[in-house]
Amino acid sequence: MLLLKGELAVAIYKGLGASEGLAIGNSFHYNVVEPDVSQRFVKDFGLEIKRFHDALESAEVEITALMNTIQKNLGEHEAEIFAAHLLILEDTELINPIIDLIKEQKVNAEYAVHTVATSIIMMFNQMDDEYLTERALDIYDVKRRILMHLTGDALVDLTAIHEPTVIIAHDLTPSDTATLNPQYIKAIITEVGGKTSHTAIIAKSLGIPAIVSIENALQVIPHQATLIIDGTGGTCIVNPSSSQIEETEMLIEQGLEEKQLEKQFLHLQTKTADGHHVELAANIASPQEANLAHEKGAEGIGLFRTEFLYMGTEQLPTEEEQFESYKKVIESMGDRPVVVRTFDIGGDKELPYLKFPYERNPFLGYRAIRISLDRPDIFTVQLRALLRASVYGNLHIMFPMIATVEELRQAKQHIIEEKIKLQNEGYRVADQLSIGMMIEIPSVALIADMLVKEVDFFSIGTNDLIQYTLAADRMNDKVSYLYQPFHPAILRLIKQVIDATKDTDVWVGVCGEMGSDPVAAALLVGLGIDELSMSPSSILKTRKFLSHFTLQQLQKIAQNSLSFGSSEEIIEFVHSSLKLTRTRDM
Repeated sequence: MLLLKGELAVAIYKGLGASEGLAIGNSFHYNVVEPDVSQRFVKDFGLEIKRFHDALESAEVEITALMNTIQKNLGEHEAEIFAAHLLILEDTELINPIIDLIKEQKVNAEYAVHTVATSIIMMFNQMDDEYLTERALDIYDVKRRILMHLTGDALVDLTAIHEPTVIIAHDLTPSDTATLNPQYIKAIITEVGGKTSHTAIIAKSLGIPAIVSIENALQVIPHQATLIIDGTGGTCIVNPSSSQIEETEMLIEQGLEEKQLEKQFLHLQTKTADGHHVELAANIASPQEANLAHEKGAEGIGLFRTEFLYMGTEQLPTEEEQFESYKKVIESMGDRPVVVRTFDIGGDKELPYLKFPYERNPFLGYRAIRISLDRPDIFTVQLRALLRASVYGNLHIMFPMIATVEELRQAKQHIIEEKIKLQNEGYRVADQLSIGMMIEIPSVALIADMLVKEVDFFSIGTNDLIQYTLAADRMNDKVSYLYQPFHPAILRLIKQVIDATKDTDVWVGVCGEMGSDPVAAALLVGLGIDELSMSPSSILKTRKFLSHFTLQQLQKIAQNSLSFGSSEEIIEFVHSSLKLTRTRDM
């Protein structure tokens, strides 16, 4: 979009806000130069294999050093990305085909590495799944590092930048992002990526604003132009006016002050202005992330995604491996709740050791609880590990993708049976188990009054609930305009679930991205939500925001919002009502 202000042309480009914050800097085009990988035939393939192994060893040394630095400076969660890179260096699915290609076709190591790795990357990129897209980027990162050692070329050194700069790239690998210095790298823009990409994760940890998915950013945004970046709203302003720069500088200063104020809420419970408690929990995907949840003041774990145990390996995780992971997280949280979701793997998340049938629409197909009930040999191993870990803290077991009462009852029956077996084998299991389910499919929201008799809690997965209700794939840019958390249908489904728990002991939480938005969180609390689970980095901001309003004020805003007929009307009403209410109270 192009706006004219006097003699100055101001271009504004919109993407996805991946790491919040405002920044000002000069654009820098980061164009990755690929090393020479032309095919050459060799006489001594043994020498090429040795060159390949030497490059692997050199890459391992570099990645280990980088991982240790990241762990020291940013934390275990971010370092896990590079631990995955070390596993790729040992992955026989990658290494053996490279060696075979060198032997059989007597080609140079560079060509073999490029050919095999690229085919794997293409396979992952063809799958409509954000996790697998990130795995493709990991393999690309490792491939590039190996090739650099084989060719003798050097990686572009972004640490040499010593002025306020906004990096613009097609994409950034974890290695690229991890070496950025926040003192000089003020923001990041990429042409691809999502809110949960590795770039977003590391940028958030570094405190660098980031925007992803600005189409053709390297072509439309000039090199060495002055930019204003809004990493929260996903907006880039090219050649801003002096007044825009001054206003942004003022907002950046206010943002720093806000961050300091948020720290005052670190060790407090989340309460509205009149003392109503709302539990703010963290979404995590590995045991290491439990530490980050602690650091950010989480009151529990509202969603522990267990898929990491099944992905990136060559075989199913054992009962003992799972038990140790669950125990670590549950013990670390003490008496605070830990909601563990049973594995949510499906046709869109292929596992090399499990051959799922091809599906045209995997999001509506063979996944999550449907696989669990169909493959009790896999499901019961996970349940046994969870039940054994239940004695170490406050465990809640949650089933994903439930569509019918029958599915829920079958899943619960497996728990009963495995508990009896474990006790007969001499294992301890918690006397009382909290069992819940995710509300992701409209069908179960509509029969919540029946399901409430079967569970101890509901957790609303707004990401899937939105896409299933509005028939809009949340990974498809062409229909992204339909992905509307504030749509009247979504709010009414949520309210229907909450109403179904009235006069019961069943609590209702939200574990989708919607809960990470403080404004949406305030609306959800007004509707009657008891718990919000979100990215750890969103907890303090949301806690502070909710403290400005009474429960009665939020209830009134939420009730009135249900009368509007469009997402736009609701957003405008809620934002203006919260702003007006907060202003009156100041």
